[in-house]
Amino acid sequence: MNRPLNSLALAASLSAALGAASAAPAVAQDDMVKCYGVSLAGENDCAAGPGTTCAGTSTVDYQGNAWTLVPSGTCETMDLPGDRMGSLEALDRDLPA
Repeated sequence: MNRPLNSLALAASLSAALGAASAAPAVAQDDMVKCYGVSLAGENDCAAGPGTTCAGTSTVDYQGNAWTLVPSGTCETMDLPGDRMGSLEALDRDLPA
């Protein structure tokens, strides 16, 4: 007799968890900007400058000419190691040798 009750409780918990996850606000694609110099090697979204082709082709962490899409207004305020800052334009720092 406990089994149907446990199954019902599990289903209700799962439904509540999925509902809460889908209620989280998503950032619309229109609210995203290209932020240069913030991605780790191989994790850029596209256009990693000369010598690379597109997504996942950057070879240096925080490569200045590789960009990643980030929510608008966050690019230039991200916490990055060293004196680095994100930029809305390609940078001349941390380029592959």
